[in-house]
Amino acid sequence: MMTAVDAVIAFYESLEPAMLPRLEEIYAVDASFKDPFNEVRGLDAIRRIFEHMFATLHAPRFVVTGRVADADRAVLIWEFRFGEHGRERTIRGATHLIFDAHGRIRDHRDYWDAAEELYATLPLLGWLMRRLQRALRAPQP
Repeated sequence: MMTAVDAVIAFYESLEPAMLPRLEEIYAVDASFKDPFNEVRGLDAIRRIFEHMFATLHAPRFVVTGRVADADRAVLIWEFRFGEHGRERTIRGATHLIFDAHGRIRDHRDYWDAAEELYATLPLLGWLMRRLQRALRAPQP
């Protein structure tokens, strides 16, 4: 029997635009979603985040590389891969999920380092981020 966590992983790893109407199969109607750029509540708002992702990124996809779960919550470790300027980019992160009594996601919180994974790759901002990292890094023996 497929668990709620198995269903979420299968959904995310095969996610494509045509599947967005099926978000209600894994999310509660009033689910909350938070990542470094968004904080929304409700299926329509969550759907808009994914529509934007597909509209702005080339071939985005999730690969779940690990999980820890119990009956009503889970942490997924993942890689988010997408094309940018003719090359594949990868952002690594984790998601904390809390499920409702029906096995649907009630709370979804993504954790990833936007400074390292995204901002540092931008020309001017990347230079600044690398300089700050060097200045704040503890000395090595």
